[in-house]
Amino acid sequence: MRDTTKHQGLRNQLANVLKAKGISDENVLNAIRKIPRHLLIDSSFESHAYQDKAFPIAAEQTISHPFTVAFQSQTLEVVPGEKVLEIGTGSGYQTAVLLELKAEVYSIERQHELFKKTSMFLPKLGYKPKRFIFGDGYKGLPEQAPFDKIIVTAGAPYVPKPLLAQVKVGGKLLIPVGDKEQVMTLFIRRSPLEFEKHELGDFKFVPMLEKKN
Repeated sequence: MRDTTKHQGLRNQLANVLKAKGISDENVLNAIRKIPRHLLIDSSFESHAYQDKAFPIAAEQTISHPFTVAFQSQTLEVVPGEKVLEIGTGSGYQTAVLLELKAEVYSIERQHELFKKTSMFLPKLGYKPKRFIFGDGYKGLPEQAPFDKIIVTAGAPYVPKPLLAQVKVGGKLLIPVGDKEQVMTLFIRRSPLEFEKHELGDFKFVPMLEKKN
């Protein structure tokens, strides 16, 4: 659980790399500067923790590239106090960024091993979402809907209708859509029946699996 001045320096460097790649939201960059990513990955990768790379974590999943996390966070334009649903808790890195942006976070994970590990460890670092949920992300969280923002951190072969239904008018759903490679897709709900769709480039995520719990 050591977080040293060296780690801090590496985080500052990472934030500069992300800035050079087009991340301009200072709140997002400050979150990157603050969150001890090295504590969220396997210790054998620790020396690479602050490079812009993805790494394997438990249950054959990955912790996303910092650029991907920063890009999704910046695109969501989180306002403090907003209610955000995260599909795919994973290591908790994206969760921590959302909490640094002062969102009220509900996070769903479908891999039991990861759910147990992250829901116990993340609060030890001071990151406490409203709820960690073990469940099927395709269903969302209807009992807490509507949400200001919904973020999906796994590749979905299609856009689940329940997630669109759980976005409030004026809210956003950000989801990587596709099989082997995904197109980052932003839906903005303009009215009860109308969504505006934006495609924001190619990314690569682990697949979002259905009915696994």
